[in-house]
Amino acid sequence: MDQVFFVLSKLAWALLSPSNLILFAFILGTLMLVAGFNAFAKRLLIITSIIAFIIMGYPVGDYLIRPLEKRFPILTPNELPQKVDGIIVLGGGEDLPRTLSWHQPQIGNGGDRYFGTKKLADHYPNVPIIFTGGSGQIKLQHMGGTEGSLAKQLLTTMGIAPERLIIESNSRNTYENFKYIYSLLPNRNGNYLLVTSAFHMARAVGVAQKFGIHVTPYPVDFRSNSAKIRTWDFDFFDHLKTLEPAWKEWIGLTVYYFTGRTSAWLPKATPPNPA
Repeated sequence: MDQVFFVLSKLAWALLSPSNLILFAFILGTLMLVAGFNAFAKRLLIITSIIAFIIMGYPVGDYLIRPLEKRFPILTPNELPQKVDGIIVLGGGEDLPRTLSWHQPQIGNGGDRYFGTKKLADHYPNVPIIFTGGSGQIKLQHMGGTEGSLAKQLLTTMGIAPERLIIESNSRNTYENFKYIYSLLPNRNGNYLLVTSAFHMARAVGVAQKFGIHVTPYPVDFRSNSAKIRTWDFDFFDHLKTLEPAWKEWIGLTVYYFTGRTSAWLPKATPPNPA
């Protein structure tokens, strides 16, 4: 069942990605013109052009991603729990295709997950670092590389002792992250810090709660701008870098909720386990 869910989710995103939807609309409009359906084609192309212009001119993705990024507070050193049983970091900050292509560790847009993990590892020098991530791309499933193996290289290079690392390399999505690390946790009833991108934290917390894992969110990798900085700047590619993950995350939250993979549609943090 997990394999079916994984493949269907990738196929669905290929159709629902904002950039792909815009391209599909332009292609369909062009084909309709060639076929002689001029009235329909013109309406479609005009609407698509307006949407593309707005996305190019203004960072509209900020309005989708900001509620997710503000869901959990940024913790200062003084606000961190006094004691935790481990630090869980979700894969996604790695650039696995380029790593496999060039045989050199590469990080991607979510690389802040590593900086956040290093900061917490220094703050809690005696707790394990639990990394979970295999490969979320179908084309990489049989190429031998995983986010886990890359994470081990990156974390040890940053000065974290190898004996502190617990690496899980089979998971392909957020649900499988927690499914596969559950049996690896040093204390299943313990309290853990959870490191992932701020926009992804709500879904990660919801899945953790579904498995009964007590986590304190430590969000990193923020993508939105404040209102003072948000302006018309006509940077289509940069705006898509915010719109794409925001749209994908709202879809992911909805699908996870209706398939019973999360504790709530928009989860919130729970108090640490007193045990």
